[in-house]
Amino acid sequence: MSKHIDYEINKELGECYLFMGEFDKAADYYNKAAACDAGHAAPYLGLATIAMQKKDSAGAAELYRKALELEESDKPLTGLGLANAELGNNEEAFEYFVKALKKNPTNLIAMNGMVQLAYVLNRVADTLPRLEAALQIQENETVRFTLAGCLSYQGRDEEAREQLEILLADNPANASAQELYARIAA
Repeated sequence: MSKHIDYEINKELGECYLFMGEFDKAADYYNKAAACDAGHAAPYLGLATIAMQKKDSAGAAELYRKALELEESDKPLTGLGLANAELGNNEEAFEYFVKALKKNPTNLIAMNGMVQLAYVLNRVADTLPRLEAALQIQENETVRFTLAGCLSYQGRDEEAREQLEILLADNPANASAQELYARIAA
């Protein structure tokens, strides 16, 4: 078999075992895939995911950096955000989430991480452009609700109300949006 086929088989087996929660077997296959063709980020992303599951955030960060060297995309950037957040490097984590969202504005994992850290770091205003960019690409009720919450937190209740009215026009039964709207209107 060619190295490419060996790579693909080992990567797929790694993904299957990772999905099943068999981390040691998954790691074996990801390492075999990387040995077949070290030029792909996927095995390193898989190994980093395993490291995160095993609470080895520092090891995961190294693997995410290796993946980023091979593929500058939102996935390793998001991973670096998650690993740094676990390590308590909140500013660095926030910046990685923002970089991930610049690559893929609809990455909900990066968005969630960014918003959570924004409140900790008092950087809620910095989330608004990323949330708005995501909504320009794709309507998402959760993102619109988050944007409304961030706007309200910033004292921009009129803009928050506008976002909630859009959300409630599409889904009048959204209890969280109704509750926030009532709180803002009070």
